[in-house]
Amino acid sequence: MEPDSQFRLAIGSYVEQYNNTVQILKTRSLFVDEDATHSEKQQYHQFHHHSQHQQNPQQPNSTIQIYSACEIEHPYPCTKILWSPMAMSAGKSAGGGASSYSSNSYGNRDLLATTGDYLRLWSVAEDTTGSTTTNTKQKQQEGSGGGGEDDDDEGNDGGEKKGLLIPKREALLINNNRNSEYCSPLTSMDWNEYDPSMIITSSIDTTCTLWDINTQIVKTQVIAHDKEVFDLSFSRGTDIFASVGADGSVRLFDLRSLEHSTIIYETQNLEPLLRLEWNKQDPNYLATFKVDSQYTIILDIRQPCTPVAILGGHAGCVNAVAWAPHSSCHICTAADDSQALIWDISGMSKRPVEDPILAYNAEGEVNNLVWSSSQPDWVSIAFADKLQILRV
Repeated sequence: MEPDSQFRLAIGSYVEQYNNTVQILKTRSLFVDEDATHSEKQQYHQFHHHSQHQQNPQQPNSTIQIYSACEIEHPYPCTKILWSPMAMSAGKSAGGGASSYSSNSYGNRDLLATTGDYLRLWSVAEDTTGSTTTNTKQKQQEGSGGGGEDDDDEGNDGGEKKGLLIPKREALLINNNRNSEYCSPLTSMDWNEYDPSMIITSSIDTTCTLWDINTQIVKTQVIAHDKEVFDLSFSRGTDIFASVGADGSVRLFDLRSLEHSTIIYETQNLEPLLRLEWNKQDPNYLATFKVDSQYTIILDIRQPCTPVAILGGHAGCVNAVAWAPHSSCHICTAADDSQALIWDISGMSKRPVEDPILAYNAEGEVNNLVWSSSQPDWVSIAFADKLQILRV
């Protein structure tokens, strides 16, 4: 990664009150005074809230610092945060043509989506004014549709602020239930890489809902499971997605024919399945895990009902899983045993996968992880009140 390259990461808080936040993190180069005392350096590290600092090999006297460029109010904890895959989808579509996504409503700004009580879209842009704004607290719009510019909370930490990310408009709140003041919480979502106008959400009301974010209209809604739907994932392309839920099943859906679904796996005693990740490099494979389980289950959709591999290297409950964005045979898992493990499953057809190829011990139970598609050498993990970015 170049010192000043565009690196952005969105993270959400988890507190049991109505005052959560989403922060957008960026990187910048810092020149280190060789004469600085240990206490001065330690103060600096504490000031930036346990930021991960790494030596910049091109500039020996500098470090790459991760800092919070923007903070957005988000009432309930986010169940999922995703950046728009617009940049990833440039020039590709399911049929090989151009993407159908139109960003006229947002200009050239990037979009960020969050789920919780509702699906929210955020328009994010660079602040090129050189203002001293450190954090932006954004007022939520209680209804669908966008709004105007919001007022910024200003502050100054004495550093250069040009290039900070700030939301330029209020969140677009997308709600399918306009006839009630209550909503069914959304448990997850996925953003289609081949047609970024499509976002699909899952809910505790047993449904999966496909949205066209250009029109903010539901394209289709399906009763996906007998109980709550906990997670879902698109396959490669625009037509196929899979979901998991409290009924213990993995179900495949084809948006071209929603009259029925295909159950490709069920847990033995119908234990709930918590998360699901589709291997975008080899869409024959899915990864999932049960609630309160130490094992990650690898499924092959060509061989339904029976896992092709079970990864069992954790001593605590698995919380997150992510396929490598650049390799079809590598996967990362994270768990309550404070470990993040990377596995090579290329030989699973010949022998059981018993041990990971890489391991990292964190300082607490790892709650979530993301393997960056734009920076595939980096995996970010979250534990307690900390974020760490690990080099593979």
